[in-house]
Amino acid sequence: MSAIESVSSGLFWPLVTIGLYYAFKALHRRRPSLWLSPLMAAPAVLIGIALILHANYQDYMRDSRWLLTLLGPTTVAFAVPIYEQRDLIRRYWPVLLFGVIVGSSTAMISAWGLANLFGLDESLRLSLMPRSISTPFAMVVSGDIGGVPNLTAVFVVITGLFGAVIGQILLRLLPLRSGIARGALFGMGAHGFGVAKAHEIGREEGSIAGLVMVMVGLTNVLAAPLIAWLMHSA
Repeated sequence: MSAIESVSSGLFWPLVTIGLYYAFKALHRRRPSLWLSPLMAAPAVLIGIALILHANYQDYMRDSRWLLTLLGPTTVAFAVPIYEQRDLIRRYWPVLLFGVIVGSSTAMISAWGLANLFGLDESLRLSLMPRSISTPFAMVVSGDIGGVPNLTAVFVVITGLFGAVIGQILLRLLPLRSGIARGALFGMGAHGFGVAKAHEIGREEGSIAGLVMVMVGLTNVLAAPLIAWLMHSA
């Protein structure tokens, strides 16, 4: 079977994606390095394979959309560690809620402002705005405000990758000793990628990151009609 026939078979991209993830996960255990992390290395290799095969985003998503669909149940699964840390969350929920509102507002306003600064068209601007929300929530918000959900999914992945990298750098530079502060940093700035990285640091950090990620998603989905009205009336 030729390479093109393999791609069109519907199994090539899902198998390559899953295989690369587990391969780099095993390699990362042996040689802990940021650049060997499956969250960094697997997408880079996937892009290289796509370029070699002259495949595009539509080719990949046609066969691998079910992987994206699994993000929904995965997001719900974060409720388990959140429940385990419920006493901690009950004590600090006002601070967490305030951070979610400020962080979400900052992410959307900065995305809109930079998109305007660089002269991007409206569909790109609206697709960029939910980039700091986990994919299942971001695609809903993007569709509600007039963006392109599939394009938003790409921006979410890019944001998560860079957010996880920058988050690790910030932990070295900032005196964040609290597990809540470290977890919120990753949950707000890098959504699913950040939650995975936060769990590597500690259980408390991972639980808080998961909580913040879900709170950010729900807040933005509920606010989407207001955001859409503000964007279209501006």
